[in-house]
Amino acid sequence: MTRVPPLQFDPIDRAAQLWESHWPGEQPEVYASMRAVTSVMRAHQILLARLDAMLRPYGITFSRYEALVLLTHSQRGALSLSKIGERLQVHATSVTNVIDRLEAAGLVRREPNPQDGRGVLAVITDEGRSVAAKATAELNAARFALGALDEPQLAALFDILRDLRLDAEDFAGD
Repeated sequence: MTRVPPLQFDPIDRAAQLWESHWPGEQPEVYASMRAVTSVMRAHQILLARLDAMLRPYGITFSRYEALVLLTHSQRGALSLSKIGERLQVHATSVTNVIDRLEAAGLVRREPNPQDGRGVLAVITDEGRSVAAKATAELNAARFALGALDEPQLAALFDILRDLRLDAEDFAGD
């Protein structure tokens, strides 16, 4: 895979400068917000690409990894698809797609939910546990692609993003 050489300037900073010149007179927070949200979106792209590249040898993506880890941490290695969607905060269609892919790879299997006659459980297989363990070791060693940040920076980033999530009522605070 050929790497594209890095730009010789920060495109987000350049875009913000253009933003300011096209919409002068806004509050400074508007320009800072534009820079911040664009940076968060770009960081998301970068991190997801790096994480998916690390997980590719295991035949999974980061979203599939999250589902495997969730199942690994569950008491019985099994959860309903609706519970997986709730915990991962994704739409039911996304959960179905992830479980379909994991099942096709032999990492999970579907079983009827004994507590809900119409429901289905995703159950992690021994191979799924093995893949989750190996992938976790790799991600831990790479510090989840966040090696450029030290522990205080990571804690500050978490706190900032947690405030954003709280404001969006992503979860019910402490």
